[in-house]
Amino acid sequence: MIIWIASYPKSGNTYLRSFISSYYFSKKGKFDFKLLMNIPQFPSIRFSQKDFLSFDDAAYNWISNQRFFFKKKDLFFLKTHNSLKEFNNYEFTTAEETLGAIYIVRDPRNIITSMCNHYSFSLDYAFKRMIDENASLSEKASNGDCSNYTFIGTWAEHYKSWKNNEKFKVLFIKYEDLKDNKELIFMKIINFIEELKGIKKIKLDENKFYNSLKSTNFVNLSNKEDNEGFEESFINSGGKKTKFFNKGFKNDWQKLLPRETIKKLNLQFKKELIELGYKYYE
Repeated sequence: MIIWIASYPKSGNTYLRSFISSYYFSKKGKFDFKLLMNIPQFPSIRFSQKDFLSFDDAAYNWISNQRFFFKKKDLFFLKTHNSLKEFNNYEFTTAEETLGAIYIVRDPRNIITSMCNHYSFSLDYAFKRMIDENASLSEKASNGDCSNYTFIGTWAEHYKSWKNNEKFKVLFIKYEDLKDNKELIFMKIINFIEELKGIKKIKLDENKFYNSLKSTNFVNLSNKEDNEGFEESFINSGGKKTKFFNKGFKNDWQKLLPRETIKKLNLQFKKELIELGYKYYE
């Protein structure tokens, strides 16, 4: 069965994966980038039974690929940026394949600056992507294989599709809460995972837990990227790798975004910003 680590792109998914992989896949809680391989991405060409030469065919086979590669008797952690909203009437997953999910949401006004850094987008283009109902991560392989097609949709629809899901349990957390309440949030994550596994009496490995917290501190991850490189960094059109662990909690939209962009985002996502308890003003 699958436990999804899900999010809209640039919302802190890798930060969660770093902690979870450190706690569950290392001996003492010392993080290494190689540990992220224990929480691979889906959809991906790696987890496809054959080449699919259209996005429709790829989406049609999302569930069959999950059933083929991730057997019910075992537990798998998978990263995804896919929306739970149906794509052309195709479901992404069901309770038959999924044990549960951890979804991390982030203030869209901080997502947009992170997207611009990571993908070398302009602010206008990043904004258009965030409100595009058909937005996707849809790079084709050299042979035309579309197996890694990931349907995203709009930022608002994305988080609501996971938050309002009733097919399986979802732990819904806010990226910003990790700044001052990291220990509490990660404790909730461990408890949630253990409960999904059917563990009635949860026993925390405290030494491993605090080592995992320390070794996946954002500053440590950023320094580790500087010293070792990070394969998930994006190579821009100029052939240069962008910094993945760039600003973290220092990414402050109030200081970085022009007034006009703030106004557009506030207007577009007013309902969701208020619902999520993010600072909002006209």
